[in-house]
Amino acid sequence: MATQDLPTTQDAAPAQNTVPAQGTAHGHGTPAAGFPAGVTEPEYQLWGEVDTDPAGVFRDVSEADRTYWDRARRFCLEEVRPAIDAHWNAATYPLGLVRRLGELDLLRDGLEVEGYAPMSALAAGLVNMELSRGDGSVGTVAAVQAGLALRSIVACGSPEQIARWAPRLAAAEALGAFALTEPTHGSDSVSLQTRAVRVPGGYRISGEKKWIGNGSLGAVGIPALTVVWARDDAGAVRGFLVPQDSPGYAGTTIEGKLSLRAVWQAHLRLEDVFVPDAMALPGAGSFKDAARVLVATRLGVAWSAVGHATACYETAVQYAAQRVQFGRPLAASQIVQERLARMRSELATMQLMAVQMTRLEAAGELAPAQASLAKYTCTRTARRIASTARDLLGGNGILLENRVARHFADIEAIHTYEGTETVQALIIGRDITGISAFTN
Repeated sequence: MATQDLPTTQDAAPAQNTVPAQGTAHGHGTPAAGFPAGVTEPEYQLWGEVDTDPAGVFRDVSEADRTYWDRARRFCLEEVRPAIDAHWNAATYPLGLVRRLGELDLLRDGLEVEGYAPMSALAAGLVNMELSRGDGSVGTVAAVQAGLALRSIVACGSPEQIARWAPRLAAAEALGAFALTEPTHGSDSVSLQTRAVRVPGGYRISGEKKWIGNGSLGAVGIPALTVVWARDDAGAVRGFLVPQDSPGYAGTTIEGKLSLRAVWQAHLRLEDVFVPDAMALPGAGSFKDAARVLVATRLGVAWSAVGHATACYETAVQYAAQRVQFGRPLAASQIVQERLARMRSELATMQLMAVQMTRLEAAGELAPAQASLAKYTCTRTARRIASTARDLLGGNGILLENRVARHFADIEAIHTYEGTETVQALIIGRDITGISAFTN
């Protein structure tokens, strides 16, 4: 299937004083007679099947859950794999792939939407894992669309809002964004200063937001909706549904990113944007309501980290078997085997954490500190696995074609978003000690 994409917002015209690209390192053709044997590097096969469930954590996954998992796996292998390096390299938005996510029913994150079959919390986690195993930008688009935007509407919306928007977001007929973070309020998002002033028939919203995934799609004519969090006249944090083509809404794609390059994250400026009463979320009347959405997505970030770590581990295993140095495969070296064993151990730890926390979520027993523990543990561990894999691949580890570099960079973003490592540690520390260290 041809993949529709959106170009980067950067000027596509070639610079005048630049050296033109010279093609790839492979594809030199048949060597001439007398050309030295053994100097041409092979093309490594790094997307093959590797045992990535060493502890049997997923052995008893139900048939219904496995159906979603397998569907996400096929999508990544058949559609994401051939296209994603080019999107990541050029910072183009893979709109065709996102539409396909909707067609394949991979954009619900376990939420109930009329007309769709049930999706368990475990199935949602496995889909999240698999999409991130394919690519972090694709996984992040799904997390924003379903985990944040759709979840806000399903959890906080009126029956009319849910009926109007939930099916469209699940099908990717409309794309969604979640605008909480502000340029001057990242980790302390509870201090947000965007204002929603009451006026006849609705509200006027003014303020700025930053790092808003999918927040600038309306600027290029794509039907898109942003869930904007702002303070009302009484100082309460409220949620509002704001179409991105609303007068006064301006979304500018953030350029120069070195992580998650294939998802557009935006700087938003809202100047006196009118939002009618019918677009105010009735169940979003305090910061606690926004926090409820974030707690659920933190577990999703943990699953995403498992996906990135899986990709790095399986790439390292395959590369070690194919790369020959000192007359033997890297895999025959003791130090390489020790690194692979360590990576496998760390991956199994992450899997166990994600599955257990998902069981708690399905039972309605997941506490905020437990969601933080899952994100804290899994993103930290994924960084270690990615670092080990990148080092094991040597110089080849920084090439996009060898997978690890893209995941290595993307893990840095998921380690930060939905609450930094430090913020998660403070939430966990408060749970341990009963003392909050967030304020003096």
